[in-house]
Amino acid sequence: MLKKSVISLSLVLILLVVSVPAMAASPEATIGVNVVLNTKVTDAILADLATHGAILDVVHKIQSITLRAKAAELDVIRALPYVSTANPDSERTGAPIDTVAATDFGDGLSTWDLDAIDITDYGFDNRQVAYDGTGVYVAVLDTGLLDSWRQYFPEERIAVEYARCFGGGGGEMGWVSEQPNKWEHDQSSHGTHVTSTIIGYSLRGTPINGVAPMVKIIPVKVLNQNGSGWSSVVARGITYITDLKKDGLLGTSPVIINMSLGGDELDAMEKAAIDYAIAEGVIIVASAGNEGEAGMGYPGAYEPVISVAASGWIGEWTAPTWWWSLNVSDPTNPDDFYIADFSGRELTGQDLDVAAPGSWVLGPYQLQSGKTSYYYLGGTSMASPHVAGIAALMAQKYPALTASQAEAILEGSAIPLPPGSREIRTPYGYNATFSWGADATGAGLADADGALDALEELTAKAATHQPHKK
Repeated sequence: MLKKSVISLSLVLILLVVSVPAMAASPEATIGVNVVLNTKVTDAILADLATHGAILDVVHKIQSITLRAKAAELDVIRALPYVSTANPDSERTGAPIDTVAATDFGDGLSTWDLDAIDITDYGFDNRQVAYDGTGVYVAVLDTGLLDSWRQYFPEERIAVEYARCFGGGGGEMGWVSEQPNKWEHDQSSHGTHVTSTIIGYSLRGTPINGVAPMVKIIPVKVLNQNGSGWSSVVARGITYITDLKKDGLLGTSPVIINMSLGGDELDAMEKAAIDYAIAEGVIIVASAGNEGEAGMGYPGAYEPVISVAASGWIGEWTAPTWWWSLNVSDPTNPDDFYIADFSGRELTGQDLDVAAPGSWVLGPYQLQSGKTSYYYLGGTSMASPHVAGIAALMAQKYPALTASQAEAILEGSAIPLPPGSREIRTPYGYNATFSWGADATGAGLADADGALDALEELTAKAATHQPHKK
């Protein structure tokens, strides 16, 4: 669902929903099937699976196989003795080369969303936290970056040597393949906007701050040019990033993965990739999905993933330049915030962790290739990178931070947002009432300053156990 209207500064208002419900296939339809084994992949297993469909891809690290088969074969494949889980491949949704002169935007302009999570305060050069993400990698698994990304981001912040594009998936689309250089030829803009929240961006020469402006971004394109894709491709992207860390190619740097994408089912291959990543020390943050009362999307709803709902602010649209000129109250007052109606609610068996700004976040977004422009976007896709950035700050302070520790600290330091209602000014010129229950907020509003303070105990323990030098 895409909503547009003209707003001040000639920006366009967009509500971006990326999850697409799966449709049941007829028994004779050809589908992609993701298979996770309960043992190692062997030639004998591959030969046997080949009698049920065409083998498309094998990922040994997570004991997974993708094949093209008739829908009627799915139950047969699930019953094979060496198969742990099998399911249809799940759908996932989410030029000029001028360079930006600045190397980072740590002294850039504050925006409402960064003020709301206690990263910045009103005006320029006003970061409220002592960390900026130095030494941390954040992989953005998304649509990649626009051709014009150098007009928005400093080249030093994008780890082009590790950037990748994976495509295919879905069975009828063919096997998962690597597509060189396509990562920086995106036409969707989604991944560029998500990246801008993490590291900041140039708005026609004005530096806009980011949550963690000195991290290194690894763009990994796992969604196609219309912003959709398949869980088998997402799994390949997760595995690729995990292998970079496991094999020491990123040194000892902490690694965060942000996934502003999702679908309506937990895919077996994607789950195996997430489990592999977390076991290797990678922290994964994902959006809660944009289906409101219908429930959360996956992989965000999977418990080990740090999931993020979309919050908004009562100051929205109350002044022409509200997004930067109005000051969010300090300390953060939960009465100043609400949960967006599209934000996925937590159903039984799902896990929602925290909420972060996801209603009308400004960033680079283009409708014409090569023509720079900036849009307000609303969605849990916009909320997730705020928390991924906070996780990067935490990992900078405590590099041994694990996924479970990060999740516990983010939840423990969140500002509770009780169920309630708010009357909010909309971009369409009228007021609307937004209401939510306890299933919409997780532990509450993510707070960077609180999360960093809560790390003190871990950092103190680490300092105590440092080996003494003689």
